[in-house]
Amino acid sequence: MTFTLDLSGRRAVVTGAGRHVGRALARALAEAGAEVGVNDLYGDRIDDTIQLIHDDGGAAFRLPFDVTDADAVEAALADVGTDILVNNAGNAGAEELTGVPPRLLDSKPGDWDKFFRVNLFGVMYCTRAVLPAMVERQWGRVITIVSDAARKPQAGMTAYGAAKGGAAAFCRAAAAEVGRNGITVNCISLGTIPQEQWEMADGPSEVSEHRQRAVREYTLRRFGTPEDITGMVVLLASDRGSWITGQTIPVNGGFSFSL
Repeated sequence: MTFTLDLSGRRAVVTGAGRHVGRALARALAEAGAEVGVNDLYGDRIDDTIQLIHDDGGAAFRLPFDVTDADAVEAALADVGTDILVNNAGNAGAEELTGVPPRLLDSKPGDWDKFFRVNLFGVMYCTRAVLPAMVERQWGRVITIVSDAARKPQAGMTAYGAAKGGAAAFCRAAAAEVGRNGITVNCISLGTIPQEQWEMADGPSEVSEHRQRAVREYTLRRFGTPEDITGMVVLLASDRGSWITGQTIPVNGGFSFSL
């Protein structure tokens, strides 16, 4: 018997799919047979991801909108007929490039807004927009990418961790509401998956030292790659994941452990 994760006939939407983790997730869902709506703020990134999916033999279409604009989200997703939503768009702040997060006392309340608009409200807007069609079909999958910054306290990640923790709480509550409609809602909690710019940045010596200290916190002694996430997302999106809901599942190289 062959174990397969087949998404043929399903329509997926991946936010922030123009690069990095989002791009890998869009390609993996398409490889499993889904038609994938590729969202990003930047049209050239969307086109690059779609080209890669087409080169892989998959199907994809453009969905350019800003996840922080509730009206734009509703207009873009109202008629898509989304079966699978992957809330991937996120903002981790300057640490994406420097590797050294600012501490709470070095930030101001105005600095926190960007984290909540993307990481929390963006998730809420997109999820709310796709649920009516899922309820009508009595089938749906919502998968939200959160962070271990919400699960394991980390200095310098206060606003980001709070926003990601809020997204996880929102998804648990949503799972409780829509489970009776055949819809599962889950989160995947990531450890560090460096951006290309993060890896290539020529920063001061303390940046390199910070990275070396950080990687030692991982049981597997390495940071993650976008491809490390794809298997769990495809599983949760498939019929094989139909009895998993309301969970925050760590995919983190052993950065943290939980029962």
